[in-house]
Parts: sequence; structure tokens; C-alpha cells
Amino acid sequence: MSDISDAPKAARDRRDSKNIAVAPNFDLLAGVSLRVSVEVGSTSMTLADLLALGEGSVVELDRAAGELLDIYANGTLIARGEIVHIEGRYGIQVAEVVAPDRALTGFERRG
Repeated sequence: MSDISDAPKAARDRRDSKNIAVAPNFDLLAGVSLRVSVEVGSTSMTLADLLALGEGSVVELDRAAGELLDIYANGTLIARGEIVHIEGRYGIQVAEVVAPDRALTGFERRG
């Protein structure tokens, strides 16, 4: 086959059809594990400054106290929330979910 016109008509019809159901089957994905992480803030520093850190050192971050924290799933920003304390452990209470169009464009993707 040298081009699309040589492809069987049934195959072309399947690719071109706008009537294919696109409803996602989330049950199929329910068992997939994702790495969820929370970013309190970040900073840039030289290697010399990093090596000079010791017990009691303070690293200033780019986020003000009281600001919402970023919640990532596999490096993609999905929500923002705040720290809560539950039975001696920390957790994150989701305050807002990032708009899907922003998440899908790779907005604020972390490596």
C-alpha cells in the first residue's frame, strides 16, 4: 500500500468515523497506581550553598505561609490543598481541583 487510498475501505471508515463512542471506561483504569506528591515550595541555590546546609539550617521557599500547596499526580499538577493533621499524621485537604484544560496542556509539569 502506497497511501491511504489503497487501505481497505472498512479500515478508513473506522478511522474517519465521528460516531465512535469515546466514553472512557474508568473501571479499566481503577487499579492503575499513580505517584501523588505535594510541593510546599521550591528555591534555587548553588551547589556550594547546598553543601553548606547543616542541622538547623533554614531554606527559604518561594511560597508564602498559608498559601495552598500544589498536588501532583505523576508530575502533573492536578489540585491545590492545605496541610491537615489527622491522628498524628499529615494529610492534604483538597481545596481546588485544577481545570482539566490546564492539566492536559502540561501546565506546570514537574520532572
